Amino acid sequence: MPPSPLLAHDLVRTLGSRRVLDGVSLVASPGHRIGLIGENGVGKSTLLRLLAGVDEPDAGRVERPADLGFLQQEMPYDAEATINDVIDDALREAREDLVELERLSDELARTPQDAPGYAALLEAYGGRLERAEERGAWDADRQAALVLDGLGLGAVAHGRTLGSLSGGQRGRLALAALLVRRPPALLLDEPTNHLDDGAAAFLEEQVRGLPGVVLLASHDRAFLDAVCTDLIDLDPAVAGPVRYGGNYSAYLSEKHAERARWERRHAEEQQELDALRHTAGVTAHALAPNRGRRDNEKMGYGHRAGRVQNQISRRVRNATRRLEELERTQVGTPPPPLRFQHTVLAKESADGTLVALRDARVPGRLAVGRLDVAASERLLVTGGNGAGKSTLLSVLAGRLAVQGEVRRRRGLTVGLLAQDIVFDRPERTVRDTYALSLGAERTQTVPLDSLGLMHKADLDKAVGHLSAGQRRRLALALLVARPPALLLLDEPTNHLSPRLCDELEEALGTGPGAIVVASHDRWLRKRWQGREMRLDPGAPPDMAADSPPVSPVMG
Repeated sequence: MPPSPLLAHDLVRTLGSRRVLDGVSLVASPGHRIGLIGENGVGKSTLLRLLAGVDEPDAGRVERPADLGFLQQEMPYDAEATINDVIDDALREAREDLVELERLSDELARTPQDAPGYAALLEAYGGRLERAEERGAWDADRQAALVLDGLGLGAVAHGRTLGSLSGGQRGRLALAALLVRRPPALLLDEPTNHLDDGAAAFLEEQVRGLPGVVLLASHDRAFLDAVCTDLIDLDPAVAGPVRYGGNYSAYLSEKHAERARWERRHAEEQQELDALRHTAGVTAHALAPNRGRRDNEKMGYGHRAGRVQNQISRRVRNATRRLEELERTQVGTPPPPLRFQHTVLAKESADGTLVALRDARVPGRLAVGRLDVAASERLLVTGGNGAGKSTLLSVLAGRLAVQGEVRRRRGLTVGLLAQDIVFDRPERTVRDTYALSLGAERTQTVPLDSLGLMHKADLDKAVGHLSAGQRRRLALALLVARPPALLLLDEPTNHLSPRLCDELEEALGTGPGAIVVASHDRWLRKRWQGREMRLDPGAPPDMAADSPPVSPVMG
């Protein structure tokens, strides 16, 4: 039997009072790897749960292959189950295939070819053989070891229980189990969470090698670019979700072309509207029937007056009708992309060094021999978890006690987007927090809803009721609206949609002042245009070749 597609027909799902999915349909054929993208809350995870059968739609239906794997938050095993238990369960079907093939082979050898049941036995053997080949059953145990190693679990004792593993380890084990099982349809929700660069690259290779259906929701643009054959943008559109052929780079090219077409159509319509208003208003007034006649019009005026007035009336009526139609159907103004609003920085902050570190140490966390941050700095700080990226930003921000010398320009304004955001007045609404932080004049100049970082439905929520991602987006909005002379961003693309990540990266290049970014985002790192500094636990920070001389040492 050929592999079955995964089909969704007019899916509707309402959560609380909000309709998350409204008539979503899709066809996912074997060999296609489809990425779901869009803002947080548009329904990516909800759609995956409906497709997997974990949740039921309010309307519509799903046709799915009989065997489907779904990577979700919690693994369906007891805390006392071991890594070996999980992998044995993932290998169960492949091992059953081998046992059944051996049984059928023995039975075929004992059955004469002209016996009544021989054809059915041969067909069963062929079907089981095809399934075993698809699963790589003869090599499954070796592949399982390779998958565990590739996802960073090879050195973890296989007798350890799930309850003893970290959240990241459990997530990687759940992913490993699915890759070992190789179901004909695979649904993945943020599969690169908890993966380092090597594990993410390994996962990309594994997913590209799957012959069946793959549907995934991800904010990881590098993963979307490396894996996907199609992308579905779930952000609200007039015609519903839009499907794009190709990977993330192809999607970006098409979105840029769409934006250009939108801007061009909007400009053309505005020009036509101006012309129509002139025709319907100014022209009609200038050629009104009771206007006084000029001398050269008096001869023959009575003969021509009716004809001229009819022409004028027809022209005005046509212009008025077209004006009414165009005002009703015109496209909206393209929203401005996310950009840092330029502020007037102090003259003494316009050049030179803003912060200088000399033999700066935070015991057990970070030590830097020398680092100068210039007024127009663009510095990317990279490194694994625990390397000291967040610590370095806190030192530069002056929020962390440090041994050694830290020289900071007098009057320097510093803003830090930390990974964990807490607002002093949790009872205040998003709208009030923004306005009171910036002041009335700045709030009017840069309205919060113009930045595209907060949904309008959330503006009147208390900031204490926001999710961690929403709080970070509000904090980022405050920094975008009034950027400081030194802007420090810790994992700024976390909790942002791919579209906003792209806009933020572009804004970083043109923003005012100095910008230091700490990030593990592979797409951002690949496209970074400024200086780079890598921190690794137990090793000296590695500065890019074009950096000024430094002598940092990790403690």
